[in-house]
Amino acid sequence: MEPSLPLLRLEHIDKRFGSVEALTDVSLDIPAGQVTALAGDNGAGKSVLIKCVAGIHPPDGGRILWEGHEVHIGSPRDAASLGIETVYQDLALCDNLDVVQNMFLGREREHRHLVLDEQSMETAARDTLASLAVTTVQSLRQPAGSLSGGQRQSVAIAKSVLWHSKLVIMDEPTAALGVAQTAVVLRLIRALAERGVAVIVISHNMNDVFEVADRIAVLYLGRLAAVRPVGELDRSMVVELMTAGHSDRLAEPVPELGTRV
Repeated sequence: MEPSLPLLRLEHIDKRFGSVEALTDVSLDIPAGQVTALAGDNGAGKSVLIKCVAGIHPPDGGRILWEGHEVHIGSPRDAASLGIETVYQDLALCDNLDVVQNMFLGREREHRHLVLDEQSMETAARDTLASLAVTTVQSLRQPAGSLSGGQRQSVAIAKSVLWHSKLVIMDEPTAALGVAQTAVVLRLIRALAERGVAVIVISHNMNDVFEVADRIAVLYLGRLAAVRPVGELDRSMVVELMTAGHSDRLAEPVPELGTRV
């Protein structure tokens, strides 16, 4: 991939559900090593957009380019094969499985004769958590259902590191977390970006967005209202973009890929 190319490029993405236009002409670049926050009011199209990238809702129009090459992401398996990991709120882990089992779910290591290599998996899980300075998980063999919200997100982020994901999408990663747990999760998100991973974060919490993001993309009624480095925006401007599709204090948005003709 050329250094100037984004890891992920969405070109003129459309998505319809019957007569409802969920996404219209959305063009957005997602660069490696940066956190892109996706903001928008309820129904703006945020979840639909990330599900197009995650292979759940293939777009009806437009193109998806990965490392400069057009790709068709028809399923979550297709997304995973590219290196795309999606962490959905409350659905990241299986409660009845322990930490190691969750981190290796679907990718278990085996000895010969189909016997699981439990020691190797536990060591890899422990080393990955340690590399991210995750110290709050008391036992790798405790069920995920016994973890706090912050611990669950920490394990989900560590799982993406373990599998060398290139893009991690996080849907409301700090929802319902306390102050201390939120700080841990935001630190881990920044750690991903520092490792060169591209991160997309959906969040309604503007304080978290401005603390963790490098750039903010705002959707309004299924269209991209603006994409700006976080330093060019403030909270009230983002709220104006979310609720009206424009801000009088922001220069006219220039789409990243131009407008479709």
